[in-house]
Amino acid sequence: MSLSRRGLLVVGGALGALAATGSPAAAHSGHGRVRTGFERLAADGYAALSGQRVGVVTNPTGITREVRHIVDVMHADDRVDLVAVFGPEHGFRGTAQAGGSEGRYDDPATGLPVYDTYLKSGQPLADIFTASGVDTVVFDIQDAGARFYTYIWTLFDCMQSAALAGKRFVVLDRPNPVTGRTALGPVLDKAFSTFVGREPISQAHGMTVAELALLFNGEFLTRPVELEIVRMKGWRRSDFFDETGLPWVPPSPNMPTPETALVYLGTCLFEGTNLSEGRGTTRPFELLGAEGVGPAWAEAANTLGLPGIRFREAYFTPTFSKFQGKTVGGVQLHVHDRASCDPVRTGIGLLVTAKRTWSGFAWRSDNWIDKLTGSTKVRTLIDAGADTDEVVGAWHDELAAFSTVRKQYLRY
Repeated sequence: MSLSRRGLLVVGGALGALAATGSPAAAHSGHGRVRTGFERLAADGYAALSGQRVGVVTNPTGITREVRHIVDVMHADDRVDLVAVFGPEHGFRGTAQAGGSEGRYDDPATGLPVYDTYLKSGQPLADIFTASGVDTVVFDIQDAGARFYTYIWTLFDCMQSAALAGKRFVVLDRPNPVTGRTALGPVLDKAFSTFVGREPISQAHGMTVAELALLFNGEFLTRPVELEIVRMKGWRRSDFFDETGLPWVPPSPNMPTPETALVYLGTCLFEGTNLSEGRGTTRPFELLGAEGVGPAWAEAANTLGLPGIRFREAYFTPTFSKFQGKTVGGVQLHVHDRASCDPVRTGIGLLVTAKRTWSGFAWRSDNWIDKLTGSTKVRTLIDAGADTDEVVGAWHDELAAFSTVRKQYLRY
């Protein structure tokens, strides 16, 4: 990872100066009343967008405190020349399931053209930005805090393509819902780069989308984009989402609550196995299981003594995805102290104990686990009989190196 380049932060007007200056502590104005990047942009009269034809990359999470969508708000405001919307996975209005998007259409509510960015990058996406006629691309999406959550790579791809198309790029910041205290987990090996991990960051990055944008621009983009970030006010790195005073909108159909986001940092790894990760239930990523799994798994997981979390023998019937319509056995995760919980270690502990207690355990045949964890290490160590501490210890050095780079781009 290169330390030779710095993030390019180009600011304009009073709001730009607010975004670029001041110590992290200066951003805090009181607990529980976080003002998002969009709120600060609007309060400044959209000065950062003055004289620009604007396109917005967003989804249903791009809302105000009054739960109005920012596209609807800006479209109705003569101070903004909003000409296009760009939808990610699940779509702008959120009508698509995982692995889907809404395609190209005109938004019925505003009449604005909506362009599909899902799985588009490089010059093809740059051509979409050019065809849309925008001067500035604005990004406002609620992230979940995980490397394999695709919205941050939509951010990366859009930044890269905006640079190719000669467009400005503005990121409106929102909280990391699982706090920004620290980075956790393995760091991606570039040989395993996919849409669930383009660049070498840790599995739980502990950053906001604006901080990630600065990191991407400073470390990974060969052609940095003309970037402006609009910081939040009042957010503390120790804040969980329910401490922000902001309304939660599920960023995807299987992320119903901020609590889901916390366990997702580790249990999403079960997408790489033949066990259900709880899709098709009311508790995705909190319920895990398969046909033939009995109480031994929950018992083994509890003996690990993982901090802040306990496990209950559970049975459930997914309505879609793996084991659709079948009753399966497994575990339910119960977080009792979220501040001490390490969700990545928890995910590894569950993989280790699942393999040891259920003879039917198997990795997906495409080794999807390697894409999720960012290398072959986790899979091969668990297959070799390594325990939880051995697997977690295997990424100590790479995580320390990433954490050093990460510190340069923290703004709170």
